[in-house]
Amino acid sequence: MTSLENEPPRALLAGASRRWVRLLPWGLALVLSVALLPTTIQVLTADYGLDAGIASALAVTQAAPLLLAVVHPLRAWYVVFAADVAGALALLTVDFAERLLWPFPPMEVVGYVGLCLALGLREPRRTLLAVWLATAGANVGLVFVAPHGPGSKGLLLTILGGVALVLGGALRERYEAQRRLAEQETISEAERDRRTLLEERARIARELHDVVAHHMSVVTVQADSAAYRLDRLPPDVQEEFTSIGATARESLGEMRRLLGVLRNEEARGELAPQPGLSRIGQLVEATVRAGVPVEFAPCDAEVPEAVGLSAYRIVQEALANVVRHAPGAATQVAVSADGDQLTVLVVNAPPPEPPAAPLEVGDTGHGLVGMRERVRLVGGDLDTGPLPDGGFRVAARLPIDERDGPGRPLLHPLPP
Repeated sequence: MTSLENEPPRALLAGASRRWVRLLPWGLALVLSVALLPTTIQVLTADYGLDAGIASALAVTQAAPLLLAVVHPLRAWYVVFAADVAGALALLTVDFAERLLWPFPPMEVVGYVGLCLALGLREPRRTLLAVWLATAGANVGLVFVAPHGPGSKGLLLTILGGVALVLGGALRERYEAQRRLAEQETISEAERDRRTLLEERARIARELHDVVAHHMSVVTVQADSAAYRLDRLPPDVQEEFTSIGATARESLGEMRRLLGVLRNEEARGELAPQPGLSRIGQLVEATVRAGVPVEFAPCDAEVPEAVGLSAYRIVQEALANVVRHAPGAATQVAVSADGDQLTVLVVNAPPPEPPAAPLEVGDTGHGLVGMRERVRLVGGDLDTGPLPDGGFRVAARLPIDERDGPGRPLLHPLPP
């Protein structure tokens, strides 16, 4: 008879949320042991006339294992059951009054019933049935050799022990059912949250596809077909339309990758190689064509993909801010590697003249936040802010060695 539990044994009710409930089995076991130990010795010696030494040994083996029952009730049962049967056989050697309960005195019945309750709270049904059959078999066998003849009182331990086993088993199964129900509710809640997240991602993907991707496709088609729709386009204008089309197609490519991430539940990142330091020059050329004079100091250092992508996005957002907020302002872009650090610097002067109207309406202000997030992910530092002459500066230091982290002072940026 062994427990079906494979996990390390825990005290009874150890999973209860309230502390007093967790301590309850220890308190009851201690009370029973302390109360039954002297009581058993007194009753066996004074009422039954058993030798004091034998009575003391029986009392210890019948009461002390009740403390073990809090953690190992089945092991405690082996000891107590054997001690109770041995005590019944020892009482056959003495002459005691017929009114006294045999084969198991009252204090043994109390301790055994408490032990059966502990067994019911821990062991599976098969073990509980085996315990009850062993108890009934021993009880019936001893009744047939009763010194005063068989009687109904001799089966008291079998009846009360069976009731305790059933009660403990019912409480345990009820607790297990409630635990499984709580786990299922937790799983269902997690599934609902996951389903809500997937639905939101799908909705965002649909919106991006229907709105942004549609308009970008229109821009691409119009830019590519301008040379065929409009007669006698100057070469510089035709080149401008070609540049617009190329930029729009690149934006559509990035949009498709983003939609793939949103629609793919198992996606762990973007689905195509991402731009790095080698692509920053293209950003600068596109910005120059937009009417912003830019001086660019490139860098061909080998850096991790995440660092190169962060540098690209920082320059992209900084130049986009110049086009939006300071059109025509002289701008410097410098990317340099110094030892284990990559420094990205974008500085613009004030615009030649204040823009008549903002290029975009309802600016979200998420650009600088996005920069800081990208820098933080690679363990770098970012310094942004206005300059005394009215310009603006974006300076980032990114660790090339991924083991480096933030906390070192930012290199002083170049003046505009």
